[in-house]
Amino acid sequence: MPSLNFAPAFSLISAFSAAPLRPFHTLVRTTEERFRPSRIAVHRAAPGRAQARMLAAGTAGQHLHATVLHTPGTGRVPTIVLGGFVPDATEQVFLLRRFLLRSGDLYCVSYPVTGFSLDVLCAQLDDLVEELALAGTPPVIFSVSFGAGVVLEWLRRSRAEGRNPVLAGVILVSPVSCTADIIATGAAKPNTLLGRALGPFLDAKRPATEAAVDKARAIFLRMFEAGAQNKLALRMLMTKTEVERLRNAVMNTIRDLTSDGARERIAAMQAMVAPTDYFTPAILPLTTAPTLVLFAEKEEAVLDAASPGRFAFGRACRAFFPDGETHTVKARMGGAPVQHASLIFHVFEFLPRFQAFYNRVRKGPLPLAA
Repeated sequence: MPSLNFAPAFSLISAFSAAPLRPFHTLVRTTEERFRPSRIAVHRAAPGRAQARMLAAGTAGQHLHATVLHTPGTGRVPTIVLGGFVPDATEQVFLLRRFLLRSGDLYCVSYPVTGFSLDVLCAQLDDLVEELALAGTPPVIFSVSFGAGVVLEWLRRSRAEGRNPVLAGVILVSPVSCTADIIATGAAKPNTLLGRALGPFLDAKRPATEAAVDKARAIFLRMFEAGAQNKLALRMLMTKTEVERLRNAVMNTIRDLTSDGARERIAAMQAMVAPTDYFTPAILPLTTAPTLVLFAEKEEAVLDAASPGRFAFGRACRAFFPDGETHTVKARMGGAPVQHASLIFHVFEFLPRFQAFYNRVRKGPLPLAA
């Protein structure tokens, strides 16, 4: 007997963003989860060439490796998810997981909490993407906020080395591509909420104190709770059990992130090159794979008005991604404005863009590994 599949109903209902349909959408999603529970396990592939080089050089301590969680899907287009500073990737796509699994396997990258290395993470991406491409299933890389900055830096480094990773597609949601995206270069003080949280970490003359780390944690909690306090909206999106599970997971991530882990994540962002600084044929295009760049209508709490990333992808997306497009995601009439990377509280506003993108990727020819 074939297993139950609620995909047709899910897709039809997801095409609408009217609030009355949302409780039924939750019922369909949770019923599918009950009858076909996800099987999540740590992906334990042997280190590939990129990680082997780092291990041989003694620069890839185990505490710097991200954990990759794998969930089997039903299609031939897997997705690799990289989240922001917080929450982890699994929570970032909490309400999108079932949708993504219908295209293929899901790989969620959880950053280490006791440290962070951009070099190590780029090597892990090199190996995972190569592994999937050699298996005939090149992935879509789905990245959010800081995670989108990691992906941009990985692509830039690959091009600088003369390599072209084999990808089915790239999604960048509210990308934070460099420190200048959140704090304007030369500004006397940050203008954004996130800039105020991270500002003390960016002062080269004075190392960030434990008090600064605690303040940053509090601001991240406040940013999450700002949405979580909207209980009516949450009841339309998730069950009470799901809300509690999501909240606990986010709180645990923020609590468990050590001072060293926080500092090293921010140091990685400082190492990222602004897109406007590599606007040159020597680097561009970053990839010819289909690419979707999405900004929220209300990015002011995170992105500075002079953000070089927003300027670059808003004005010259096709120079970076010849098969790419940039859109602003807006709330339905009468709804709360869409905030930075708001994939939980505004999932219905983002979902139509994701559906159209994955439909195009699935119908197109799969790129082949060299």
